[in-house]
Amino acid sequence: MKVVFTPDAPAAIGPYSQGIVVNNMFYSSGQIPLTAEGNLIEGGIQEQTHQVFKNLQAVLQAANASLETVVKATVFIKNMDDFAAINEVYGQYFVEHKPARSCVEVARLPKDVLLEIEVIALVK
Repeated sequence: MKVVFTPDAPAAIGPYSQGIVVNNMFYSSGQIPLTAEGNLIEGGIQEQTHQVFKNLQAVLQAANASLETVVKATVFIKNMDDFAAINEVYGQYFVEHKPARSCVEVARLPKDVLLEIEVIALVK
């Protein structure tokens, strides 16, 4: 088991890691729209979604994986009314490769952000 850490994504805000690699599979912790310095980005759901993908790309790279090797994504959103706007941004990152995905509305997310995404990916 290998713990994944990169300074290019926000550090964990609790007793967990950015991700773990086990048997050539990468399991990310949920990424929220914080900068690598830990600051919440300004803007609405689309800006927050772009920042989450920036963070995911950083932890995937640190794990020797990429968006192209993601097999499953789980999207947690604060408001299901944002589903279409999130999908618009999500589709910019998963163009031809479309991993399995779940999307659920939740009552609240850390730091009151609008979304959180976690992924499972094959390590190259």
